[in-house]
Amino acid sequence: MLAKTFGAAVYGVNASLITIEVVVAQGLHFHLVGLPDSAVKESEQRVEASLKFFGYRMPRQKVVVNLAPADIRKEGSAYDLPIGLCVLQASEQITTTRNLEEYVIMGELALDGTLRPIKGVLPIAIEARKRGYKGFVLPVENAQEASIVNQLDVIGVTTIQEAIEFFEGKKDITPLETDTRDLFMTQLNAYDADFSHVQGQENIKRAMEIAAAGGHNVIMIGPPGAGKTMLAKRLPTILPPLTLQEALETTKIHSVAGKLGTRATLIATRPYRSPHHTISDAALVGGGSFPQPGEISLAHNGVLFLDELPEFKRSALEVMRQPLEDRKVSISRAKWAVEFPASFMLIASMNPCPCGYYNHPEKECVCGPGVVQRYLAKISGPLLDRIDLHVEVTPVSFDQMTANRPAEPSEVIRERVIRARERQTARFTDHPGVYSNAMMPSQLVKEICVISDAGRALLKTAMERLGLSARAYDRILKVSRTIADLAATDDIRIEHLAEAIQYRSLDRENWAG
Repeated sequence: MLAKTFGAAVYGVNASLITIEVVVAQGLHFHLVGLPDSAVKESEQRVEASLKFFGYRMPRQKVVVNLAPADIRKEGSAYDLPIGLCVLQASEQITTTRNLEEYVIMGELALDGTLRPIKGVLPIAIEARKRGYKGFVLPVENAQEASIVNQLDVIGVTTIQEAIEFFEGKKDITPLETDTRDLFMTQLNAYDADFSHVQGQENIKRAMEIAAAGGHNVIMIGPPGAGKTMLAKRLPTILPPLTLQEALETTKIHSVAGKLGTRATLIATRPYRSPHHTISDAALVGGGSFPQPGEISLAHNGVLFLDELPEFKRSALEVMRQPLEDRKVSISRAKWAVEFPASFMLIASMNPCPCGYYNHPEKECVCGPGVVQRYLAKISGPLLDRIDLHVEVTPVSFDQMTANRPAEPSEVIRERVIRARERQTARFTDHPGVYSNAMMPSQLVKEICVISDAGRALLKTAMERLGLSARAYDRILKVSRTIADLAATDDIRIEHLAEAIQYRSLDRENWAG
């Protein structure tokens, strides 16, 4: 007898449905075909132990399990539950009143028949609804995540016995439903940090506001304890709120990477990722034998903070150059290629020198001759060119720290950022794929960032004195356009250009001299 149901395999951030067929015939041995990896092959032992625990048996006949299409590699242990159910139906140990073929079924079995949570639930649920399946049967720990998708019966079960009783019609399980929009709206501003907690540093807050308004990358240079990390952590709180579509994209990536945890729901706040400087190239940009999203993809629609930038391996930083431009990362293997989205804001911080006190107003730098230049040279010119704002951070004085003057809260700054972004949305209506000033390609910069003759003369002088590249020229124009948007003006004025030019600290020839 043949039994059939459906599972799924996740590639990149999208799922492909897998047909699971089981036939029991004359002969011996258990055969699992369809390009399974080791974890899938081991399902025979887990399934057999689970069935025995509840009084069922693995047929002592020839059992053939086919995972189709056969040319797609199947990975992981999430096929245990559908294989177990199909074996029982094919061997006529159960008679189902609900059709297995109307459901997508996934779940890892423990030896006592309980179900363990799996990864990549959200993209699987989205694909199941798209293909018109009635429901999705999965471990109860993952049901909350799958219920984000409406028009799909999400059936959470704790054991294989519970799944059997559901398909036999002996037990009714109420599909889990989540009001996605209501959940999204209630969690939209659930940030713990706020700019009102930061005393002083008004010039840095201004740079952060410009960065948020235009989606620009930032590097902060300053001594230890000046507040670089504190400011970076608060940047997501002034970014425009996620749209529902962005929230679904972000949640899909975290689901595929297994970062959501159990009973997780929609990610409604912008992600903030801060990897340690010992991170490998693959962990940062994604990869591995079976490609997984890296930190730059986990920061999609949010902020990637690289603390102590010169301490990162040069190779890891260099592989970020292409994703910074393209806002996606392509990982190719011999037989397939996957693409992960990586539209993030890069916020980096660094000390001005190894000891940390170069240019400090009070403490003396003890680094020897040439040490500062060698330290800065750890960051390549092409990477620095891709960072729009270079901001010097100076320590906060005692008077500023102890002042009772209330600082501007994130909510007020965010309102200005949202208004600036609205101007950009209107500007780029006819340019698909461009949503902020930082995303403008070069040809669009020439068209939109028009400056006066006086502004052109100022920019020419700055270019010659600072030795700026063509890419840095574009960056200055983009930043000045953002400053003009914050000022709600249509024209880029000379003061906007002057402010944008001052955010190129590391381009100054005498900075480390």
